[in-house]
Amino acid sequence: MSTMKANHNSNIHTVRKDDPPFLFHRGTGYTRHRLPVGTEVIYPNPPQEPVPDRRAAIEHAIDHPLGMEPLDALLRRGMKVTIAFDDVSLPLPRMKSPDIRQSVMEVVLERLDRAGVTDIELICAICLHRRCTPAELRHFVGPAIFRRFWPDHLRNHDAEDPRGNSHLGDTQHGEVVEINRRAAESDLLIYVNINLVTMDGGHKSVPVGLATYRCVRHHHNAQMLLHDSSYMDPPNSDFHRSCERMGEVVARTVKIFTIETTLNGNLFPGALSFLMKREHEWGALDSVKYHSSRIGLSLLPGALRRKAYTALPAPYGLTGVHAGRTDDVHGRTLTNVDRQYDVPISAPYDIALIGLPSIGPYNVNSILNPILVQCLSAGYFFNFYRNRPLVRRGGVMIIDYPLESKFHMVHHPSYSDFYHNLLPQSRDPRELERRFEKSYAENERYIHLYRNSYAYHGVHPFYMWYWGAHGMAHLGKVIVVAPREHDAAMLLGFDTAPSMDVAIGLAKEFVGANARTCYFHCPPLIMCRLPA
Repeated sequence: MSTMKANHNSNIHTVRKDDPPFLFHRGTGYTRHRLPVGTEVIYPNPPQEPVPDRRAAIEHAIDHPLGMEPLDALLRRGMKVTIAFDDVSLPLPRMKSPDIRQSVMEVVLERLDRAGVTDIELICAICLHRRCTPAELRHFVGPAIFRRFWPDHLRNHDAEDPRGNSHLGDTQHGEVVEINRRAAESDLLIYVNINLVTMDGGHKSVPVGLATYRCVRHHHNAQMLLHDSSYMDPPNSDFHRSCERMGEVVARTVKIFTIETTLNGNLFPGALSFLMKREHEWGALDSVKYHSSRIGLSLLPGALRRKAYTALPAPYGLTGVHAGRTDDVHGRTLTNVDRQYDVPISAPYDIALIGLPSIGPYNVNSILNPILVQCLSAGYFFNFYRNRPLVRRGGVMIIDYPLESKFHMVHHPSYSDFYHNLLPQSRDPRELERRFEKSYAENERYIHLYRNSYAYHGVHPFYMWYWGAHGMAHLGKVIVVAPREHDAAMLLGFDTAPSMDVAIGLAKEFVGANARTCYFHCPPLIMCRLPA
């Protein structure tokens, strides 16, 4: 085994001839590849130390809020309080019990009870995502809170309830601001957030999580997402400016007490602990764990393999909690997120290699279908940067993923129709938006499935396609390694290669033999900070 080459950036290792193979996530499993000498491997930061006492940190935050009075001072007998909270898309993978949402709500509810507040409702802020199941809600809030409030006072937000949402006004840009009526009419709205990435939290919580299609279409659209610098880079993002304008309208009507939490990068426990190590740190036991888990997963049929792959919850540690006025709180939150995930990069690369896991915000307990593969790679992974993209304009992204055209037909019925009926006509996000978005958004069948089953809203595949539009327009080529279905790759606009070596060769033919190449060794998450 080689030792790490000295580098001014301890997160970057330059590959040597005697290096071991490097681990790549690949769908619901993983593999290893030897990489060309000179490739720069970008590693995530190690997990930050968690706060020593979770409950004490939560109590201190709500007793010493930023820009507002303490929570106790805001409460009075007879008032109407709504507690809204993030849905199943956070965190990824799911958190080991007790979930941080449960820990925060236990403290908040104790304060409400002590103040004699009895009119309390809990709302999961799903926006246009699928409804969370009772089991998922129970995991978020814990068994005691679940028993107390389910089903009459614990529910999912319904963006299509004609009487359940309230128009609060328009921004100066003409953006409609419409949120959940119960939240809008409450004397106090408490929002419990989890921030894993810089895209989340702040004014993306209430004006998006509790919003309707009429509201979110102003920033979830092809024009904005195609040209936005990066929705992971809030200071430079038009998407975030739109959310902030909406947040200003909401704040004029609704009193909001924001509670935001940040977690460390401790994702993989016990049997999967080798996934948290750099390859040169592996011992004999790590190799045994790798081979046994890889073989074990490969022997399972698809549905069981997906379940086994996500069976072990992540032992995240709480790194911070802040409460009070949304803007003040979110600034502290972003500092904590950067402390865990920020990695400085000196200059963009010509080629980036990515091992794509089947872990995404929109396929929890589900399938990473082709639209979500495009979104996770050219959308999320591409956008994990500040200031400038990790890959130069016209460069190449290589993704290792067993791509195939499978869909979870309970969760993603409109995705299947989008893929089979619309993509053969056009991949242009602006054309798809102009010709088809409204009909999918207003389709009665999709609305029924969103409201009464566990389906994503009919418009959701459009938004995921737009998420990836900026990356697809910036990159000269996306190559997927060893897809199970070549036709699926072609329909997405991807090239294919039978192996990683061939993919790297094709990429160098495209951008030049002396191309600077990196392997983006994620997850855990990495936020690449490049010079402006």
